[in-house]
Amino acid sequence: MRSTIIVLFVFIMASTASAQSRQQQKVDSIFQQVKKYFNEKNADAIYNLAGADFQKELSIDAFKDVANRQLFPLGEILESSLVSFVNNSTATYKLKFSSMTLQLLMNLDDRGKLQLFLFQPYVEPASDKTALAHSSNPLRSEIDKKVDTAARKYIQKSNTVGLVIGIFKNGQVSTYGYGETIKHNNKLPNADNFFELGSITKTFTATLLAYYVNQGKVKLTDPITNFLPDSVADNPELQGITLVNLSNHTSGLARIPDNLINHASDPLNPYKDYTETLLYAYLKTCKLENKPGAKYAYSNLTVGLLGSILEKISAETFSQMVREIICKPLGMFSTDQYLNPLMAPRFVQVYNAGGEPTEAWDFDVLAPCGALRSTMNDMLLYAKANLHPGNDELSKAIALTHQVTFTKDVKIALAWHIITVNGVEYYFHNGGTNGSSSFLAFNAEKNVAVIVLSNAAENTDTLGTEVLKNIQ
Repeated sequence: MRSTIIVLFVFIMASTASAQSRQQQKVDSIFQQVKKYFNEKNADAIYNLAGADFQKELSIDAFKDVANRQLFPLGEILESSLVSFVNNSTATYKLKFSSMTLQLLMNLDDRGKLQLFLFQPYVEPASDKTALAHSSNPLRSEIDKKVDTAARKYIQKSNTVGLVIGIFKNGQVSTYGYGETIKHNNKLPNADNFFELGSITKTFTATLLAYYVNQGKVKLTDPITNFLPDSVADNPELQGITLVNLSNHTSGLARIPDNLINHASDPLNPYKDYTETLLYAYLKTCKLENKPGAKYAYSNLTVGLLGSILEKISAETFSQMVREIICKPLGMFSTDQYLNPLMAPRFVQVYNAGGEPTEAWDFDVLAPCGALRSTMNDMLLYAKANLHPGNDELSKAIALTHQVTFTKDVKIALAWHIITVNGVEYYFHNGGTNGSSSFLAFNAEKNVAVIVLSNAAENTDTLGTEVLKNIQ
């Protein structure tokens, strides 16, 4: 028998959604079914759990041949455990058989069907760092010490490199740097270093939408077909989708367009080559997965499309809108889609889920879903603006983004998700690319905001949530 057993379909990472635990539960639910059918040697049942793309790549006969010749002879799965769940997408399970131990990598497509299904020899996770990562934390106050306890659980992992934590509490700002901007350079990341924001970008896009709503240029209830070329708007599937559906992930559109992967010249930088032409080609023939407004399903596609529509309304690029409408009024001069030569040296190296250097993501038409880069100092200004909006035009737009628009299954405003931590509700969004992770949560009544920026793909939700619990 071969030492490597593979049943594989190509997958692509996408910016993380906010419903981390729910997505993990979905994957684990499918895994439990896989395990049951595996132990029953029922290849047909396992195959029926797979999505259309998987089944297109591998026929039922080919799958049964692999299962009967390579997988089922291993015997029953005696023990199983979750090893990791990366980017709110891909789970790795440790499987113990009587004769060997393997690992199974799994993720799901937009319809909750198997997309990645990969058996490999089990690889023991790398040991955590033994030497304490450097930190700027003075460890003087109780908050300092509580932050350090939470941060150490993250930064001491083998696959993490650098981390900045920002806290706004009762008018006081604290920032903490951990690790390195580049492996082995002994340079602490600080509040002026640039990080990828990933999907936190979506809250900026929502603010732009709210701004133009308040300006009377659009309404949240406007059909998206009002802003699309006739050849695209003619698709009857798009008729019921409104602008608010794009912002709160209830449009029924897929998480990512199905022609994105095939047109990615660089699988490590998948959004770079996805143009408006490709987006419109997809929308002309796409089918909805749910009726608009009926169900929440996190989507990079929809917020990218929303930003593209706003570009048409404003006659400006996404980057220009962010700079002029949001960043300049708030004094956020270190936030942008693009970094000029003076800014670029402050951008950290980014690292993938295995802790290896990778490239930062570039975006074309879908930039509004995840393209922004920023510093902790700027993100603290952004958090404060969201904590206590004033009466100016931007503040009114920010306030509008906080109005709840959907409450089935999840509670969501315009892009902002509302989560509960120890009985306290927070407006929240996170982000994740192939080499970065981010977290932002705030509560105006508590006068608290927590921001986490990491230059590794290792998810920061647990860290951010623990810090929130410790400072409530």
